[in-house]
Amino acid sequence: MNAPLKLGHSIARREDQRFLTGRGRYADNTAPADALAVLFVRSPHAHARILGIDGEAALASPGVQAIYTAQDVLADKLGHMPAISEIKDAAGNRHREPEHLPMPAGKVRHVGDIVAMIVAGTIDEARDAAELLEVDYEELPAVVTAAQALAPGAPLVHDDVPGNLMCRWGKGDDAATEAAFARAAHVTTLSIRSPRQIVHYMETRAAWSNYDAGDDLVTVTFSSQGVQVPHRLMCERVLHVPKEKLRLITEDVGGGFGPKYPIYAESTLIAWATRKLGRGLRWTCERSELALADSHARDLAATADLALDAEGRFIGLRVKAEANYGAYVSMFAPTIPTTGLAKVISGLYRIPAIRVDFDCVFSNTVPVDAIRGAGKPEALFLLERLVDLAAHETGRTPVELRRLNLLRPDEMPYATATGYTYDAADCTRLFETALSAADEAGFAARRVASEAAGKRRGLGLSCHLHGTGGIADEHVVVNAEAGRLVARVGTQSQGQGHETVFAQILAAALDVPVERIEIRQGDTRSIPHGGGTGGSSSTIISGTTLKRAADVLIERGRDLAAERLETSPADIAYRDGAFEVVGTDRRVGLFELAAWKPFDGDAVFADRMEAFPTGVMVCEVEVDPETGATRIDRLLAVADCGPIVNPRLLAGQMHGGIVHGLGNALMEEALYDEASGQLLTGTLMDYALPRADDVPSFAIETIVTLSPNNMLGFKGVGELPTNGAPVALANAVLDALRPLGVRHIDMPLTAAKVWAALQRG
Repeated sequence: MNAPLKLGHSIARREDQRFLTGRGRYADNTAPADALAVLFVRSPHAHARILGIDGEAALASPGVQAIYTAQDVLADKLGHMPAISEIKDAAGNRHREPEHLPMPAGKVRHVGDIVAMIVAGTIDEARDAAELLEVDYEELPAVVTAAQALAPGAPLVHDDVPGNLMCRWGKGDDAATEAAFARAAHVTTLSIRSPRQIVHYMETRAAWSNYDAGDDLVTVTFSSQGVQVPHRLMCERVLHVPKEKLRLITEDVGGGFGPKYPIYAESTLIAWATRKLGRGLRWTCERSELALADSHARDLAATADLALDAEGRFIGLRVKAEANYGAYVSMFAPTIPTTGLAKVISGLYRIPAIRVDFDCVFSNTVPVDAIRGAGKPEALFLLERLVDLAAHETGRTPVELRRLNLLRPDEMPYATATGYTYDAADCTRLFETALSAADEAGFAARRVASEAAGKRRGLGLSCHLHGTGGIADEHVVVNAEAGRLVARVGTQSQGQGHETVFAQILAAALDVPVERIEIRQGDTRSIPHGGGTGGSSSTIISGTTLKRAADVLIERGRDLAAERLETSPADIAYRDGAFEVVGTDRRVGLFELAAWKPFDGDAVFADRMEAFPTGVMVCEVEVDPETGATRIDRLLAVADCGPIVNPRLLAGQMHGGIVHGLGNALMEEALYDEASGQLLTGTLMDYALPRADDVPSFAIETIVTLSPNNMLGFKGVGELPTNGAPVALANAVLDALRPLGVRHIDMPLTAAKVWAALQRG
């Protein structure tokens, strides 16, 4: 038997055995062969009235079983797909949330809006039928940017939302901020536009279903970031069916990053149509369909002013922003750009007065929601670019200005001017560790060498953090059985390695081998509670609750062991994976006891979900002034994520998050034609993603401070590097170009944009 593990050990991911041998259970490849194929017919127009749909010829096409439209949705009284977060304006009014049915009635509001659902024997038969479906549209003018949507007399996305204004939202003390600016010795101003982005996960969304007529039970297996929240919303708000009549299952997931969290029309309609037809259905999103079907993110325009006193200390910050929400309010969308920005806009700095104001608008584009970072990469891009500019404008270096304003350990916990509390951090140690490990002192010599080769070298810093989020509706159950422990948790892995990390936590709590532990997720029948995975909080939520459930398991096992060993529970101690009678050699192992009589332990989440992991990145680039091409030469990240369960997995999360952020900074941008509303970057021929040769080998270092908000001190990691990487890269590029007269370039910093800026500079 292998020895029990403690936390902090690097072991290989247990789930990789099945992934690397082709035995992963993804939604598309587990669907039964006899399931009927589903095709969703989508609007080719960004904004149009549906004058009529003639499905007669399509319905008569070979193999077609059914065609559903919004009229069927209305007839069955399907409900609105709601947001579950909210924001309010200064008067206390909740954001406007127009009706969002699984198929829109009367009008489509973005290219890709679903107008019909075709069910056929095969997908090719469904495609043939779609060619015969006649939809009569009256095309309407479209708005695709926040500026267009807010312009006087702009076409209305929703007739009942004046001015396309979803909400006017603010945070922070306006009077205190204005007073700070009134006494400022210097003010630095910057306007940015953060580009809209799309997640191209390896596994596109998919769903399949079956129907049990005896129990009138519909089961839907789909790719998601957690089954319980969609289950509740589908049953209670959209389908209006008892929860015991719908079962949702998620097995293996090939990437989530946020857009697999919300409730979606496709899986909801499959659950609905399965009961209507009494047949199993299957749908897999095509790669070209993904860009029109899955939520986007990061479409933000913002202007910020940073006020400094004569000594260079930050005394105030103002942000005025316009957030483009797309055509509908997605599940978490209200708080993503707004509170997402407000949580981190103070950065790792002491800023005593901050005011943030948002205009949140509808447009004829795909709805936005969370993508890795969830409002924070664009916020920190804005702040950290401001800091660099302020340093140069006041005659300081970016290092000097940051040193002057960094928070000290003795200021923790730190209450920000936007109303959030940083739990624990050592920002000075992070910063100095990063500068030393990155050999910042040797940069000048490297710059000279680059210039000798005709290149421009730049160094960029990023002081960044993340505020964890998600839904902490967690109830963990750990069953002790003969030879194994089975733990059921309400979070959902999409590649993070939950089966390994959670097993390590439980193994450490119970002093048993990790190989004896099985982690189960993603089934509303056997795991009734759970909030899914998002906001970098799964280890906080499930990890701490697993530890509490392990403690309960020991207590219940003590009573059982006392019965088995014929003594009082007070005489039983638990040590080294066994129950023993204190002061004797009489003992019974955990698994031996469970073989005699199975028992369990359970717990609900009882800590605070909020934590603030922190980090500093140092990036060096070479820019070719002849072509504008940027080469990342080196990138170092120092992170404080609290106690580390598995260093290998943490490094993997850091690597993935950095690459995601660098893709955002260098190449990713979802573009719409502003006249027609057509998505111009709907395929991977038009939407660029980073590849291996776009990034260097990363250097990763960690320090540890414990969060006081949960019993194990965890902080989370998944989104932290994505928040920091874009502006570390941008600051490096702009450092290289500053001597040539270039002040700022918005993301993505493509070769074409860099070259054009150099020509202007």
